[in-house]
Amino acid sequence: MDQEDTVKEQHEIQTKAESTMKQITTAGPEPGPEPGPGPEPEPEPEPEPGPEPGPGPGPGPGPGPEPGPEPGPEPEPGPSCVSFRSDPSKDIITDFKGDLSTDPRTELRLIEPGPEPGPSCVSYRSDPSKDIITDFKGDLSTDPRTELRLTEPGPEPGPSCVSYRSDASKDIFTDFKGDLSTDPRTELRLTEPGPEPGPSCVSYRSDASKDIFTDFKGDLSTDPRSLGVNGSSGAEPDSIFMLLEDNIISFVKAELKHMQNIVDGDNPECSESQMEGEDDKQRRSSREAFLNITLYFLKRMKQEKLAERLQSSTKAHRYQCQLKSKLKKKFQCVSEGVAKAGSPTLLKEIFTELYITEGGTGEVNQEHEVRQIETASRRSDTAETAITLEELFKAPPRKHRPIRTVMTKGVAGIGKTLLTHKFTVDWAEDKAQQEVHYTFPLTFRELNMLRGRSFSLVGLVHHFFSGSKEAGIYSFQDSQLLFILDGLDECRLPLDFLSTQTLTDVSESTSVEVLLINLIRGELLPSARLWITTRPAAANQIPPECVDMVTEVRGFTDPQKEEYFSRRSTDEEQVSKIMSHIRTCRSLHIMCHIPLFCWITATVLEDVFKSREEGELPRTLTQIYSHYMVLQNKVKNVKFDGGAATDPHWSPQSRKMMESLGKLAFEQLQKGNLIFYESDLTECGMDLKAASVCSGVFTQVFREESNLYQDKIFTFIHLSLQEFLAALHVHQTFISSNVNLLSNQPLKRKKKKNSSKMLASKKKTLNLLHQSAVDEALRSPNGHLDLFLRFLLGLSLPTNQRLLQGLLTQTGSDSQTNQRTVKYIKEKLSESLSTERSINLFHCLNEVNDRSLLEQIQQSMRSRRLSTEDLSPAQWSALVFILLSSEEHLDVFNLKRFSPSEKAFLKLLPVVKASKKAELSFCGLSERSCAALSSVLSSQSSSLKHLDLSNNDLQDSGVKLLCEGLRSPHCKLDSLRLSFCGLSERSCAALSSVLSSQSSSLKHLDLSNNDLQDSGVKLLCEGLKSPHCKLDSLSLSGCVITRVGGASLAAALCFNSSSMRELDLSYNHPGDSAVKLLSQQLHNLRADHGGEQRIKAGVRKYFCHIHLDTNSINTNLRLSDNSRTVTRVEEKQLYPDHKDRFDYCWQVLCSTGLTGRYYWEVERNGNVYIAVSYGRIRRKGNSSDCVFGRNDQSWSLNCFSGFYSFSHKNKDTRISSCRSSGRVGVYVDCPAGRLSFYEVSSDSLRHIHTTCTSFTEPLYPGFMFWSIDSSVSLSPL
Repeated sequence: MDQEDTVKEQHEIQTKAESTMKQITTAGPEPGPEPGPGPEPEPEPEPEPGPEPGPGPGPGPGPGPEPGPEPGPEPEPGPSCVSFRSDPSKDIITDFKGDLSTDPRTELRLIEPGPEPGPSCVSYRSDPSKDIITDFKGDLSTDPRTELRLTEPGPEPGPSCVSYRSDASKDIFTDFKGDLSTDPRTELRLTEPGPEPGPSCVSYRSDASKDIFTDFKGDLSTDPRSLGVNGSSGAEPDSIFMLLEDNIISFVKAELKHMQNIVDGDNPECSESQMEGEDDKQRRSSREAFLNITLYFLKRMKQEKLAERLQSSTKAHRYQCQLKSKLKKKFQCVSEGVAKAGSPTLLKEIFTELYITEGGTGEVNQEHEVRQIETASRRSDTAETAITLEELFKAPPRKHRPIRTVMTKGVAGIGKTLLTHKFTVDWAEDKAQQEVHYTFPLTFRELNMLRGRSFSLVGLVHHFFSGSKEAGIYSFQDSQLLFILDGLDECRLPLDFLSTQTLTDVSESTSVEVLLINLIRGELLPSARLWITTRPAAANQIPPECVDMVTEVRGFTDPQKEEYFSRRSTDEEQVSKIMSHIRTCRSLHIMCHIPLFCWITATVLEDVFKSREEGELPRTLTQIYSHYMVLQNKVKNVKFDGGAATDPHWSPQSRKMMESLGKLAFEQLQKGNLIFYESDLTECGMDLKAASVCSGVFTQVFREESNLYQDKIFTFIHLSLQEFLAALHVHQTFISSNVNLLSNQPLKRKKKKNSSKMLASKKKTLNLLHQSAVDEALRSPNGHLDLFLRFLLGLSLPTNQRLLQGLLTQTGSDSQTNQRTVKYIKEKLSESLSTERSINLFHCLNEVNDRSLLEQIQQSMRSRRLSTEDLSPAQWSALVFILLSSEEHLDVFNLKRFSPSEKAFLKLLPVVKASKKAELSFCGLSERSCAALSSVLSSQSSSLKHLDLSNNDLQDSGVKLLCEGLRSPHCKLDSLRLSFCGLSERSCAALSSVLSSQSSSLKHLDLSNNDLQDSGVKLLCEGLKSPHCKLDSLSLSGCVITRVGGASLAAALCFNSSSMRELDLSYNHPGDSAVKLLSQQLHNLRADHGGEQRIKAGVRKYFCHIHLDTNSINTNLRLSDNSRTVTRVEEKQLYPDHKDRFDYCWQVLCSTGLTGRYYWEVERNGNVYIAVSYGRIRRKGNSSDCVFGRNDQSWSLNCFSGFYSFSHKNKDTRISSCRSSGRVGVYVDCPAGRLSFYEVSSDSLRHIHTTCTSFTEPLYPGFMFWSIDSSVSLSPL
């Protein structure tokens, strides 16, 4: 603002102030002896002539005026009274141009009642007081004696009176241009009220008070004395003026406090009157007047900067209140379905949860949204962390920089726009984000209309938000702004973030796309916050580095679905039927994840219940949407055609409209458009008028919107409805004209066929249309035709055609067409399809009522005869579909339920991806499985948080591949177990990079029973030192760690001790000093079972000496070699009787039960069983309860001449070939449930067999001797 404008504005303020003060003290009739009209108060008795008591400014009033100067002020040791006395006070005129200080005796003082021990009088005495002029143009501070005082009430022990006394006060002019300070007696004082122990009276004395009317749109006074005081009731003017004074003081104090808060930047809440726009002109003008007076006084006090700040801040605050009012009115109510047709509901009654996409960067998800809905429906409600709208811009834990830009993703109809409205209303109602001064919600639909035009950022705000320009919103420098950019997926502006020039000036004009790019990049207005909403497929239009946090609108959870239907109807029985029906129809249950689909489903089912008593409810998506279209036609018949609600007839006009909408839906679906402008309509041969008619008639199918300048925008109420109408158009076009729109090739038609023969020909070729549609859908890279394909196949059923009778040409029943289509789909399922494509084909089979393939698998699963070895590819796909479609959440997936093999794992990989926890230990997985798992962990849709890969021979190469997925920003893994995976120090380097990754969420890592050694631990410690490491617990049990490795761990935890709480170093040899240091830094340290023997490689570190129990040995077994060798012999040995002795079976147990990790070796000769058993195994008799491996209490490796076999629960598993004699090693990890057998050759071990189980009791080594002369010797290491 230049100097000339400043001077002009100051002049305007001065003029307003003068005008305002004149209005406040408007003169009455000309002076005369007659009092003004109205009841006259009882006159005040005149005092006797003579000097008045007290420290007045001069002698008391006499019978007439006393010319001449009055004496100056004297001390006031006694009571006082402020009195303006005037007998003929007809006119009191305030002139702001005069000078208050022309008479040195002049003193203007307004004192609130205070303590009054006795009568007092403070008076303005002037006999010829015709003119008293106050001039505010002077300097308030030029005379130190100047004092203008306004005193609030204080304690009043006795009666008091404040009056204005003047004998001849004909005119009193107050001039604000004068100098308040020219007279030292002038005083202005504002004193806060004090306690009032006694009665008091503040009185303005006037003989002719004609009208006193003060209404500030409410009662400013809380004083009960205001009750009953009425201008026409004959009340004393003193009382009226007393209340007037209270009201004015309250008003002044409230306004000054409000102004101070505004200037201090406290961002005070908007009052109700401000939110409502302050319709009362008198109140609005009063506030404006007081602001002008305040500004004027500030400038006279040489506080020009403060005045300017107050003026600009007040304008800004008023606009903020207006903006909040407008946004609240705009967004506080919503209508289900569409705004024109639905029932308005308060937005605050609707709530949709947000869930943080952990580590998300807004990367693109090109999958069709119905696939994403499928994935979302399988997530556990607790899989991700919910946040509230208030937390939207709060940095989550471990993020230290502030959140500037938030991107919220969600499929169409999930509630993104509604959520922005809720956010805006909460802000407007002062419930959230109150640090934000202005919230500017914009949609890309509106911004698209400005393509080709130039704006500055300030100009763009002025364009969309009326009043911002008038409020002086030009720089945004001192304001916190929030821009909401809704619907990025609908943006048709070229957002080129790489080559667009930098723009930093908010007042510089450029194209809208350049403004948006620089705003999003943070080059333009970096202090502003941004909230961008989008469908997932468009998220990659914005570079990840421009987005600080990604959130996702999850839609309805299962409890929310039930709550929604309950809220719609008070009929509990009907609600129960609806929920039960939806649960049994998986496709409906999944789609009800979308709130808008819940509304469509509820609308259809409620109408079905209302219109028929019995009959099958719609079970497929095609049936739901067909019913929905019929219902809309009924509404149209009643509302526009004057027909009956029961009339299903489609009029020619309605058919024509649906044909036009179907053509538009199909052509725009191919282009990927959800919104349509006039140019889109023209391309489809549909004019603007026809589109408006359609939106006005089929209000709950097709919607018309207008932007700021009434430009038309059209859209279907949901993507799924557009896909249904597109399928309807393709089907009807094929039936009526024999044209396949999917291939753009008209089928050859023989001439001169009658209609019946032509229809038969179409039936035969309809399956060709279906086959081409299946092929097109499978070729789609993102599945954008998945839902379209389901609808197209569903429309071929006679039941759906009958529903749309009058709109759809009837093809009649043709089971062969459906059979050919079903056969073609099953053939495709036998191919190597992706999981998503297979799942959609099963949904297609459901639409044509074929469940044969699924029923085969379900029957096998129910009978527990499912053999994964014999499943065909199509059956594998069916199994995956069944598991993924299960109503139960896949919290835990255990591969051993099906087949503990790598083949089964790879086939069921989609189930692993959908599970929260995957139990894959002892499943024979290899490096190939790690590559597959890496892709799962990198997927945005993966739910996996806990992964157990222990006891698989993954090797270092497999873990290296796995770490690629672990480093992905989409990886949500919290816990990883890699115990006994054959890892070495090379794996530690890859795992260290994972721990130091900023996106890693890993908290629990188990690397036990891997020979990492000190060198590997040193590499791992580099990751532990990283500030990004979030590890809470680490297991390095049995990893061959010595004092060197212990010292490395202690040093790493000293460097970064913020996260690690638990460390397992058992079965190592870290040294006492390291253990001492680590115990001081950790909440829980395990270092038991240590010693030098633990630094051996492999399982031999767990070697233990076992001893035979002579009380259990069978009498046909002979002990030798100091009771370390047992041989079966024919002659019975002389052993004393004992209850623990095997009396029939040629067996012996060892004496000590094992509960930890142990390894031992034996030399065997001949046919022997090497076993472990619970101590309570039966000892007497020869039943299977006594024999090792023939019951549930023992496990046995059977060593025969030429082969090994493993036995448990009387089940034998042949393993591999073997020699007739040799050394066998046995390893048991009781807590882990692992039992392993090895063939020992010199210093190497060859793995024979491992079993995984759950050991519930201590284990005792045992041996059984099958043949004469077979023997076992306990071997030292």
